[in-house]
Parts: sequence; C-alpha cells; structure tokens
Amino acid sequence: MKLILKYLKRYKKLFLINVISAFGFVLVELGIPTIIADMIDVGVQNADTNYLIQMGLIMATISVIGVSMTILLGYCCANISTAITRDIRNDIFAHAQTFTAYEFNQFGISSMITRTNNDAFQIQMFVNVLLRTALMTPIMFIASFFMTAKASLPLSGIIAATIPLIILGVVFVAKISQPISEKQQSLLDRLNRISRENLSGIRVIRAFDNDAYEQQRFDETNEQFTSQSKKLFKIMMMTSPIFFMLMNVAGLCIYWVASLLIQNGQLSLGQLVAFMDYLFHAMFSIMLFCTVFMMYPRAAVSAKRIREVLDTKPLIRNEGSMSGNEQDGTITFDHVTFVYPDGEEPVLKDVSFTAKKGETIAFIGSTGSGKSTLVNLIPRFYDVSEGAIRINGVDIRDYDVMDLRSRLGVIPQKAFLFHGTIADNIRFGKPDATREEIEHAAKVAQAYSFIMEKEHGFDEEITESATNISGGQKQRLSIARALVRKPEIYIFDDSFSALDFKTDATLRNELKKETKNSIVIVVAQRISTIMDADQIIVLNEGNVIGHGTHKELLKNCQIYREIALSQLSEEELAHE
Repeated sequence: MKLILKYLKRYKKLFLINVISAFGFVLVELGIPTIIADMIDVGVQNADTNYLIQMGLIMATISVIGVSMTILLGYCCANISTAITRDIRNDIFAHAQTFTAYEFNQFGISSMITRTNNDAFQIQMFVNVLLRTALMTPIMFIASFFMTAKASLPLSGIIAATIPLIILGVVFVAKISQPISEKQQSLLDRLNRISRENLSGIRVIRAFDNDAYEQQRFDETNEQFTSQSKKLFKIMMMTSPIFFMLMNVAGLCIYWVASLLIQNGQLSLGQLVAFMDYLFHAMFSIMLFCTVFMMYPRAAVSAKRIREVLDTKPLIRNEGSMSGNEQDGTITFDHVTFVYPDGEEPVLKDVSFTAKKGETIAFIGSTGSGKSTLVNLIPRFYDVSEGAIRINGVDIRDYDVMDLRSRLGVIPQKAFLFHGTIADNIRFGKPDATREEIEHAAKVAQAYSFIMEKEHGFDEEITESATNISGGQKQRLSIARALVRKPEIYIFDDSFSALDFKTDATLRNELKKETKNSIVIVVAQRISTIMDADQIIVLNEGNVIGHGTHKELLKNCQIYREIALSQLSEEELAHE
C-alpha cells in the first residue's frame, strides 16, 4: 500500500473528484429504495396519481445524477490507475538506467521486463478496483446497515451474523493465495527468460538440433506456471459462489422472519422492499470489498517486486560535479586495482599508465586477462576498488557521470544497433548531427560504400537485432556512431575483429587523421591492429607484464613475442 499511496499523492485533485463521485453514487443508490418504500406504503395505498408522478420525476432525476456520478467515478478510476502504472514504469526504467551490470545480474533481464510490464499491470488492476470500491463500499455498507437497522432491528441482526463469516473467508483466501502469487510471478520470470533465450539464440538452437530440448524446457515451465495460475484462479472463483450462497441463505432467513413480522403488523410491505434493497447494497458492498482483499495478495507481491527494484541503490553514485582542464588532454591510471562486487580475487592489479592527446594506447593479452574490464572502468560502468583514474587531471568519480561519458566515444566488443534507420543509429552518438557529419563519419568508418548499396541508403531500416546486416557492417556502423560524436577519448574494445585485413588497415589509416586531437584506447587480439600504437600494454591475469612500443615488446616481453609469432612469421616481424 505504501507504493500505491506514494504515487496516489501525485493525483490529489483527481482523487478528490473520485471521492466526491463515490459519495454521490452512494447517496443516489440508497436514496431510491427509500423513495420506493414510501411510494409503496403511501402512494399505492392512497392511489394518488400526482404523488406517484412527483416521486417518479424525483427518481428519474436521482437516476440521472447516479449515472453521472458512475461515469465520473469510472473516469477518475481509469485515469488514476493508468497514470500510476505509467509513472511506475517510467520510474523503473529511469532507475534501471543507473544500474551497473551487477544490479542487472541480481534481478535478471527477464525479471526486469516482468516487473516493468506484468507487475505494474497487476498494480493497475488493483488500483482500479480499489478506487471503485474501497471508498464507496464502506460508506455504502455503513449507510445500508444503518437503514436496515432503522427499517427493522430483528432483520438487521441476520446481516450482522453473516458478516463475520464473510470476513473470515476473505482472510483465509488472502493467506493461502499470497504464496501462490509469489510462485506464479517467479515462474513468469522464468518463462520470459526461456522465451528470450530461445528467440535470441534460435540459430544456435537449430545449429545444434536442440529444438526438442528447448520445447521440453519451455513446456515444463509453462506447465508449472499454468498449474499455479489454476490454483490461484480456482481460489478466486470459489469465493463468489460461496459469498452468493451466504447472501441467499441470509435472504431466505430474512424473508421467513419478515413474513412473521408482517403477519404480526410489526413490518410494512414497503419497509420489507426497502430492507431487501438495503440488504442487497450492504451485502454487495461487502462482496466488492472482499474482491479488493482477494486481489491484494497478488498486488502486494507485485508491489514488493517493484519496490525491490526502486529501492536498490546502484553501485555507481553520480555525486560529482567537477569538470577537468580542457588543455590537459590526458588519461591516467594511478595504481588501479579492481575486484568485481561479487568476486573474491582482483581482476586488475596495480595498473598504472598515462596517455596524452594524440596518442594511441593499446591493450593485448590472453582471454580473461582483464582488457575489457580495464576499459569499462573509464566510463564508470564499474568503479575502481583501489587507486584512481584521472581524465584531464580530475578523478573520474568527481565528474558528473553524464559529463564524463559525453567526453567518450565507446565502441563495445559486441556491436549493438537499434531498430530504426542507419542514419538514426549513427546519430545516436550525436542527436543534432547533420547529414554531412553522418556521411563523413560513415566514410571514415568504411561504411559509406555498403550503405549506399542499400535500396534506401542512410534511410534503410535496421531490423530488430540487426539481422539484415553482417557482423562487420555492425562494427563499422558502431565506429561511425562514435566518430560522429568527436569525443576526447575513443575506446575501441576489440572493435575490429569482424573486419577483413584490408578494411581494417584502411580504417586505421583514416582513423589516424580523424583522431589526431584525441586519445585512442584500443583493445585488440590482432598484432597488426596495434603495432603502430604509441604505447602497448600486455596484460596477463590482471597484471601488467609488458609496456612499450611494438619493437620494444618484441625484445623484452616473452608473452607479447609469443602472441606475435602466433599471428605473424619471423620474416614479417623482422620487416616490421
């Protein structure tokens, strides 16, 4: 409820209108039975036509008011519930943008999607019912019970005896349905994860002929989810017949007692009609309120899952506001050691180096040596465990995160493109980029020729997951996206691996001209890609075991020489 109240405060005016319309609806609903009772006891007996017409007009007016209040109530409920759901989704999405990979790993991508969509929808359904009934039904029940007691105290005792049974039933249903709801949402997370893996890895699944295995895995989880859903729905569906049975039993008891009271002259026919109407409103209001309580466990589970996301504090805090000396143009790693939040051993150990504007610094090493981890520390995807990283003489933790990242052009190891046009994907690096800037970036990235071969050129649509272009084309578009930004620091995280040697060489030559006033950081596996770098750092199990130029490392770093010999011949190395 705290989560709902938090968002409900944003719509105080609309909520006030909702309260007024609920009050108006209750007054109208209870006003008509009173008039009907009076018409039966007075109007019919006296056969006063004018009186009947007068009462009929009053009822018609009240009915119009009632319809208006009902429409207004529905309008307010729909607007508030959908607005709250929209705000929840926006807040989850905005908060998730501050997460590091560690927080995403905690929840899981599929679970985050479920929490954003399905859990928020459960809140929407609950809030809609809550606003319709939570305000209206208590007022209607109290007023109805008062009117029934006024009409006949003995008959109202029957209603009073029925209420505790209904309340006990609601509490029982709430207790047994909550754990089922938690299990159901957990299984939905798993179902979404399997679906996502299946759709993303469809080529691998078919290549290894594992369609049957994936189908079985999905069927098992789907069956478990269906089983939990059936349990929950059976419990929910059983409550209505039971409540109606209690209501009908109470009605039979009332008719039996009322017949005796009418026979003894203690109750009039009009009072009985009014009483039954009051009874209907009293019992029906209780049933509606019970519906809220039955929905509450499932909504509470969803609210808890949403709160877990919103209450999670990201490891990276944006607490800095400083800006560096633009004339400095350096990046410095000062005795940097890094341990992953859920790790035990350092991935990087005491790494130190300085790169200046116009220089290219490259990293090479075996798989798992910490190359990608090192460059991921620069945009603060993670924070260093020990030491410091400085850009233009300022610790990156003292920068505003947005300001820091605006200085960088990052080309990730796995190229990712968004659904949209080629121009839109390049413009992602600089939203206000002109067409000339986009074309220039594409030419430098060696992407212009294949783009112009497309039917619509730069306006060609990139499909979901970029399945309509090759891996090399993805990398070149990712490079163009960074180039159009003209950043202070370029970070190429093994961004040339899908390129052929000719394109790689041409691209590197063009990059030299484009990046002469920037710092270029390159992670690579190919010696040919980095041999012209001003500095090459060799990493092994997180340690710097070599630092120098290509020629220097060939002489004094055995591991570098072994990597070079695995890719180039002795003659080629001698020529270089």
